[in-house]
Amino acid sequence: MSSTESGLAILDLSGPFREPREQVFSYDYSIQRSTWPTPHGVRVKISIPNELDVFKGSLLGEVTGSPGQQLIVSHMLSKKIADWKMQVAETEGFLMERRDVMLDPFVGPLAHLFPKLESLFQGEQKAIREEVKKRVGL
Repeated sequence: MSSTESGLAILDLSGPFREPREQVFSYDYSIQRSTWPTPHGVRVKISIPNELDVFKGSLLGEVTGSPGQQLIVSHMLSKKIADWKMQVAETEGFLMERRDVMLDPFVGPLAHLFPKLESLFQGEQKAIREEVKKRVGL
C-alpha cells in the first residue's frame, strides 16, 4: 500500500489491459482515503500513439530491439505513465470524491494536462533509461 500526504492510498493495481476498439492500454487502480468507508476504482487509459509512443521515442530515439524487448519497454513505460497520470489527477483534484473515475488519455479535452505528464517524464527520464538498460539491454 502506498500513500501520499493527502491520505490517498493505492490498494491495488492491475493491468495493462488492451482496450477494444481504442488504441490504448489501461490500468485499474483501487484507491481509498481514510474518510471513505470503502475503496473505489480508477481506470487510467494511456494512448498508445499520443502518449506511450511519444515518451518511448523521447526515451530511446530510433532504438528498436526485439519484439520481446519492445513489449517489456512498453509495459514498463505504460505503467510509469499510469502512475504519473494518477499523480496529476490527485494534484488536479480529480480523486477527491468517492466515485469511480475514468482518466482518459491527456489529449483532446485533457490536452492541457499533458505538459504536467511531460514534466514528470523529464524528471525521471534518466532513471527510466537506466532501468530499461538494466532490464532489457537497450
